[in-house]
Amino acid sequence: MIVRGPLTTRGSRKRADYVLFHHTNQPIAVIEAKDNQHSVNAGIQQALGYADTLGTPFVFSSNGDAFWLHDRTGTFGAVEQEISLDAFPSPEDLWQRYLQWQQISPNHVDLLTSQFYTKVGGKAPRYYQQLAVNRTIEAIAKGQRRCLLVMATGSGKTYTVFNIIWRLWKTGTVKRVLFLADRNSLVDQTITNDFEPFGDKKAKLTRKLLDENGRVNTSYEVYLGLYQAIIGNEGQDNLYEKFDRNFFDLVVIDECHRGSAAEDSNWRQVLDYFSTAIQVGLTATPKETKYVSNINYFGEPVYTYSLRQGIEDGFLAPFKVVRVSLDKDLDGWQPETGEVDDHGQLIEDRVYNLRDYDRNIKFKQRTQLVAQYISEFLHNGDPMRKTIVFCEDIDHAQRMREALINVDANRELVQKDRRYVMQITGDEKEGKAQLDHFINPNETYPVIATTSKLMTTGVDAQTCQVIVLERRIQSMTEFKQIIGRGTRLRPDYGKNYFTILDFRGATHLFQDEDWDGPPLQDEDFGQATGDGSDGGLGTDGTASLPPADPPIPGERIKYTVSRQEFQVVREQVSYYNTNGELTTESLRDYTRRTVIEAYTSLNQFLTKWNEADRKAAILQELQERGVLLEDLEAMVGSGYDSFDLVCHVAFNQPPLTRRERAEQVKKRDVFAKYGETARLVLEGMLEKYADQGITSIEDAKILQLDPFATLGTPVELVQSFGGKRQYQAALTELENLLYERPSA
Repeated sequence: MIVRGPLTTRGSRKRADYVLFHHTNQPIAVIEAKDNQHSVNAGIQQALGYADTLGTPFVFSSNGDAFWLHDRTGTFGAVEQEISLDAFPSPEDLWQRYLQWQQISPNHVDLLTSQFYTKVGGKAPRYYQQLAVNRTIEAIAKGQRRCLLVMATGSGKTYTVFNIIWRLWKTGTVKRVLFLADRNSLVDQTITNDFEPFGDKKAKLTRKLLDENGRVNTSYEVYLGLYQAIIGNEGQDNLYEKFDRNFFDLVVIDECHRGSAAEDSNWRQVLDYFSTAIQVGLTATPKETKYVSNINYFGEPVYTYSLRQGIEDGFLAPFKVVRVSLDKDLDGWQPETGEVDDHGQLIEDRVYNLRDYDRNIKFKQRTQLVAQYISEFLHNGDPMRKTIVFCEDIDHAQRMREALINVDANRELVQKDRRYVMQITGDEKEGKAQLDHFINPNETYPVIATTSKLMTTGVDAQTCQVIVLERRIQSMTEFKQIIGRGTRLRPDYGKNYFTILDFRGATHLFQDEDWDGPPLQDEDFGQATGDGSDGGLGTDGTASLPPADPPIPGERIKYTVSRQEFQVVREQVSYYNTNGELTTESLRDYTRRTVIEAYTSLNQFLTKWNEADRKAAILQELQERGVLLEDLEAMVGSGYDSFDLVCHVAFNQPPLTRRERAEQVKKRDVFAKYGETARLVLEGMLEKYADQGITSIEDAKILQLDPFATLGTPVELVQSFGGKRQYQAALTELENLLYERPSA
């Protein structure tokens, strides 16, 4: 999904010629087919690219005369070799070689060939979900007791883990399962949606399952629990200790970065208690610091599906970034000697900057200006776009809500429904009660949520289209979590991408090689001294600022300064491009570069254009590369042919309007050789072109439309040219005349 301005376009699909499955959802080989004008191995590198994505070990190329085999298992001897057509291996041969490569014993074949659960007419797993399930099942089949699964937010982790549990449960590999999450809404959604096929075998693990003697109901096979609820508060026993230590065969930990890596965390109490069970951790952002490590506990991820890959695949929403700089944000602010704040406190004489704003000092006018900018951005499109504003702390979230409500542009919307802007923070009971409404795609309100850390992670805000960064973020883990709130792709609700409004310079983290790299254990893990805590996790489990921002002893002083004015001095718009990079290219520069990559010169483009049977095919190809013709028209002007827009922007050619091109053809009186009806058809074609462009006259149904329908049936109109071949020749001549280059 390629984003340019307010518009999006779909890139071209990747399509392998053949993918061979040994059984449903188990791809095992890829074949790329070429005609026999090519060599037998001409398609092998293309096929290897598909095999990398699909995780298939056997890769073939063929030209119809023989096969070329690339073997990743080492079971065929040579890495690459030619084999005859009749020597192509059988399905059972490939499967046995696969099992040998994976070192899986025959005792576990039934587990590997077990089926995914798919409702009749329901969704089939995507390729990466197939891989994630298969890799986890294979690891368990080989005896691995702890597995880490890293999948980007929005990629369907719960659907994936359900199928892992389902296959293990249906084959009897495990009989009793505990699924742990850290948000009540996640447990409730999971139990009623993805885990619904378990029927009456499942239950929510709460104290309601205890009888009058305090014994837990052990008749269920799948338990879903909130880890805060199964760990006793003061005066309560731990609910999980009501079970025998070996009761569960499988424990699944959702959002396992949220404390389970720390040895003294609540989650680890549960994991250590059920240490004999297979344990599977799920996360989009594994926690790797010098003090804590998901990898140290679970091992290297059995499968990783990154945000970048999800965006490139078109399964996750891309984004654009608007960086907004205010004058005092860039220059800093220093009080005059002896200056006091609104409450008469003497302001410490030093330079204050973004590190301090809304932490140590708050500027009322700055908050109002940010609220004004957010509101103008929303009202410049759809003001009902779901928006999350991440603030420094609860006080800041409260003040931001107030500022947004008081923006003139929002007044009518707030009067219509007071929930247009809501503060959703951990201490605000009514706001927290609105969280489920905010994340529900079918609920209109709340529209704007101001928060601190409550919505950083574990909140499935599928239709969130705007993320506002109004807090300083130094933790890469926290940054990934926040960005993940917008990555759901929901075109059925009009969400094809999301926008990040950055007022704090936090998006500089996109330049860090770790922002979407593979999860790696910190090289200092196990060597650093410390208290063994979770590296600064807050009460809701998210990472706090690193040691660069040490806590101030005692109660933190926060100055309030209302008189200082701020103004926006710079805006920069960046796009996530097709190479997985954040680029600040202008639309003109991007178009020029993209067109020249496809057509190295104006002459080459003109040649391809004139030779094309359908000009629409070239325009479609350019759009798949991210050249949005509607945006070019908005930039250059209306009424221009798509051909002229491309030539003007990419090759600096003076553009002609469609009307000008049509008039040039009319002046030449080139239709005299045709009969009256045929001339009227061609004149009508020119008018259609002038009004709607070249794709309109290439439409096969055009002769069914007015004004042509008044001249006769499509068959009669084609016959007026002498037949279909002559009609096509006349249409080609018309197109050639429209795009004929003027003589020097």
